[in-house]
Amino acid sequence: MVIAGWFSICGASYEFDNVGLFDPSGRPGSQLIWIGLSAVIIFVILMLDSNFFDIFANLIYIAVILLLIATIFLAPNIKGSHSWLVLGPVRLQPAEFAKFATALVVAKLMNTYAFKLTTPKNFMITLLLIFLPMVCILLQKETGSALVYLAFFLMLYREGMSGYILLAGVCAVVFFVAGMKYSEVITGITPVGELLVSCMILVITMLLIQIERKDGKAIFCILAGTACAYLVGYIVSIFTPVNFAFIAEGLVLLSVLYLIYLSIRNWVWHYVLIALFALGSLAFLFSVSYVFDNILEPHQQVRIKVSLGLEDDPSGAGYNVNQSKIAIGSGGFSGKGFLNGTQTKLKYVPEQDTDFIFCTVGEEQGFLGSAAVLILFGIFILRLIVLAERQGNTFGRVYGYSVASIFFFHLAINVGMVTGLTPVIGIPLPFFSYGGSSLWGFTILLFIFLRLDASRKEH
Repeated sequence: MVIAGWFSICGASYEFDNVGLFDPSGRPGSQLIWIGLSAVIIFVILMLDSNFFDIFANLIYIAVILLLIATIFLAPNIKGSHSWLVLGPVRLQPAEFAKFATALVVAKLMNTYAFKLTTPKNFMITLLLIFLPMVCILLQKETGSALVYLAFFLMLYREGMSGYILLAGVCAVVFFVAGMKYSEVITGITPVGELLVSCMILVITMLLIQIERKDGKAIFCILAGTACAYLVGYIVSIFTPVNFAFIAEGLVLLSVLYLIYLSIRNWVWHYVLIALFALGSLAFLFSVSYVFDNILEPHQQVRIKVSLGLEDDPSGAGYNVNQSKIAIGSGGFSGKGFLNGTQTKLKYVPEQDTDFIFCTVGEEQGFLGSAAVLILFGIFILRLIVLAERQGNTFGRVYGYSVASIFFFHLAINVGMVTGLTPVIGIPLPFFSYGGSSLWGFTILLFIFLRLDASRKEH
């Protein structure tokens, strides 16, 4: 992947009338230097005792957090963010190194004697360790790098975190997208976005009742109440306009009260948890507009609207993605060949050798090359999961799953961003995107795990 990434960087940045591929003043030559230094880093990591990472995990984490805090105040403003430390001719992004530090400290915590993630205190401490670097990176105005820390929830789920938390995260994304997508669609006096999300909350609530309690009577009562309410609403709408979204929201609230009643009557806490989920989902629905209008930055708002098809801004926020899709599409089935991409040669795609490197793969190598890259990443991530499962202690397993989760998140979001499936948040494609900080960060992240795996039989 590193070799394929180097050829992609050549295709994205090489100019025939300028420096050669191996000239250190050009990006392909610079990347070769980063690759060479990465080999040195690999050698150092593999020569260290595996216990080193467990013993010094806390110190590494503290050092990285201090570096992140210093970066907020010392880093210059580069494209709106303060995330790069300039050290002479070299620029470093500490956020790239915070990933392995966070994975180490979380693995060390969860490897302590009698640790149980389901204990509220332990769970909150774990979240604190994950969110602290995330907040520091957000203060650097580097939203993309901060969102990567959500990948740790995949590892936490493997280690015993309740599936409800993961479900709540997925539902939050779905509710946000559905609410925003249809926020301006109104049928009569009914806002379609609110109606759609409220109905989804009701359906998921009934599914949870079936999964947790298999209470057919409770589901029947909610279904019967819903049918009656909508029937009455339809009859009334013949004579006067009716806001069906209000009916759906009222049904959610009535379902919450009914579930609380069932919980008290049967003394079963599952009903209360489901009720809290429904109530929290409804509160989230009402907060979507406020969060979008008052918390997100204007450029983030535009990117989300463009991704959801609410706005068409081909010369502004949508320019990168449109040009990227044109480049990928122009590659066809087998691509135009190495250094023959027209979109990349004419520099139509901004950041085509960093965050948008995948469009270079698509243009030069076509569908075959793009599919090969995705298959290669799929095998790589599955292999990481296999190695994580065979670890002899919790430290190695937790760290391994953290590595796999981070790589998966980077792959999914970067490829989704380049192809227009997710908003543009600016995160690199591992081993492909140009940059020393990115390559070093992923190298350290990966080879610490390989060092732990090499000594697994010693523990």
